[in-house]
Amino acid sequence: MTLAAQIFLNSTVVQRRIHLKKIDLHIHTIPTISDAPFEFSIKKLKEYTEKQKIDCIAITNHNKFDLSQYNEIVSNLDIIVFPGIEINLENGHLLLISDNDELDDFTSKCQEIERLIQYKEDNINVEKLKEIFPNLTKYILIPHYDKKPSLNKEAIHNLTDYIKAGEVSSIKKFIYRLKDSNSLVPVVFSDCRLTNETTNFPTKQTYIDLNAISFDGLKLCLNDKNKIALSEDDGNKLFQVTNNLYISTGLTVILGERSSGKTYTLETIKKENFNVKYIEQFSLLKKDEKSFNNKISTQKDKITEEYLAPFKKIVEDINDIDIEKNHRQIEQYISSLLKYATETETADNFSKCIMYNENKFNIKDLNNLKKIIDSTLILIENNEYSEIIELHLNKDNLKKLLIDLIKTLHKEHETILKQNWLNSLINDIKTTLHTHSSQTSVEEINLYKIILDNKKIEKFNTIVDFLKNEKEIYKEDIGKFQIVGKTQKYKGAQHLKSKSSSTWAFSNAFSKYNSPYYYLQELKKISENFAPTEYYKYFIDIEYKILNNFGFEVSGGERAEFNLLNEIKDALKHDIFLIDEPESSFDNLFLKNEVNKLLKELSQKIPIVIVTHNNTVGASIKPDYVLYTKREFINDNIEYKIYSGYPSDKKLKCNNSEIDNYLVFIDCLEAGENSYNERRKDLYEILKD
Repeated sequence: MTLAAQIFLNSTVVQRRIHLKKIDLHIHTIPTISDAPFEFSIKKLKEYTEKQKIDCIAITNHNKFDLSQYNEIVSNLDIIVFPGIEINLENGHLLLISDNDELDDFTSKCQEIERLIQYKEDNINVEKLKEIFPNLTKYILIPHYDKKPSLNKEAIHNLTDYIKAGEVSSIKKFIYRLKDSNSLVPVVFSDCRLTNETTNFPTKQTYIDLNAISFDGLKLCLNDKNKIALSEDDGNKLFQVTNNLYISTGLTVILGERSSGKTYTLETIKKENFNVKYIEQFSLLKKDEKSFNNKISTQKDKITEEYLAPFKKIVEDINDIDIEKNHRQIEQYISSLLKYATETETADNFSKCIMYNENKFNIKDLNNLKKIIDSTLILIENNEYSEIIELHLNKDNLKKLLIDLIKTLHKEHETILKQNWLNSLINDIKTTLHTHSSQTSVEEINLYKIILDNKKIEKFNTIVDFLKNEKEIYKEDIGKFQIVGKTQKYKGAQHLKSKSSSTWAFSNAFSKYNSPYYYLQELKKISENFAPTEYYKYFIDIEYKILNNFGFEVSGGERAEFNLLNEIKDALKHDIFLIDEPESSFDNLFLKNEVNKLLKELSQKIPIVIVTHNNTVGASIKPDYVLYTKREFINDNIEYKIYSGYPSDKKLKCNNSEIDNYLVFIDCLEAGENSYNERRKDLYEILKD
């Protein structure tokens, strides 16, 4: 590169940095029906904007705009403040921000929103929004995008001419949306409520590439992913996690001597941010096999419940069947029928009536029909998977189906009402006839139900016998390990007792284990605290085992390795991942071959911060950013400093102080240059030769 090109490039970078403005367009100042109670402080808002060096904010309360309060805020702040409102729109939230030149008109429109949304569950639709704000091009519209409650895709599509940016809830989601060419321009805002008790100010703001703040300029920047950033000097490479600390959106390593504030830094990051996963030092060294297996089973409870969910419904259905009661009813019916037959010659006028032994109508159960209606309604109203649904099912046909099903429900319900009325009438007539007759009446019985109950029990026994066959239901690879879940029979009463984690006795129940229906009856006798919804768990057990790369169950040391890999995999559910000295628990080969690769891949999706003293982690992992914590004595006082920079920087910086980056790495990871050279000369080179 020529000198002229370098000068031009440097001047362009400097110019860009000067132009970047910091904005927060999501601030609440009034407690509404959608908020927990809070008492807003203008003083804290002013302190927040000054300490965080914010250039522009918007006041966006839930479904409300207070002009007098807005004017008070404007008069107290030295930055630009735009009026706005956060609207409940089609079960999502939408920030609508206005220029500050037509405040009376904006106020009247917001009053209409406030009139329509009186309760937390109230919403308006897109049509009503356009009716209240006929010229939406005058405003900035920013929906909750990758943030709850998010505005649905259909509503965003219907407002596509006006929506270009979307608010996300975390830096992880910001980076994902930034890389995704089909996503809106991502922005992060504080969504804060500042009170006199606020001590830690939010760090979620967005930078825009704008020379001077104006409404039109703001709108243009929010249309272009190239004009938004997470940090002033480093674009989207860094973001702010505490008031004075930035870390990489990728992988940050924290180095430092003992007791220099490394762990404190991690704890501060965890405290001041949401949805953070933190693996503390030594926390993975759990070598107790029982607690390890219990933890794995607990983690896989959802898989177990999903697998057994259909069986759970079957058990609940069988639980309502009383086969002994059915047998008694049959005996009573036959006995009454025989007695009635022997008394036919002495029948009186009352017993000769047709209605004397009339059976009642069997009332139909409409629950299945109601479930079908609910399912059809879900298919029609679902927005998240509407494209897939409409690929196979025409929405108009679904609506026609829904109408026909509802008509059928009404018709069936009408029939049931008539049958209930007739049953009541039959019962009254029979009671009167039986009262006046001396002849035996035939006991009522629902033979169809009894036959159906018997068939259900037969099928239930067959299903349980099938489930008892050992079967692999789950397999998952995690690094060099594999989680395998298999069904198995219960081996005895002690096995059942262990499953229940109680002192209950299962001996009598287990004696009937091979007769599923009668086994269920014994389970019901065990304890009044034994919930019927839990019975299904005691027919088959699902055991999860962790196997190493040779197919054997893991050893004590391997359990710790698996724990780390499993925790790393789980980290994707979070927004920031913190690890404190993983080398405290593992050898260098495992760190290099398994952990480093996994963490580096993971850092492409989520910000990671690692504290380490180990060169395998600190250097070999090739971090994106470096923090160095240092304890210094200044005027007999201890001060903790955090130096920062990129691995390629010659110097790490902390305010106006600098420190040699090479010495930081060599001192923290190799115990100093002399020690490193001695080991290399006196040990490594000798062993090599």
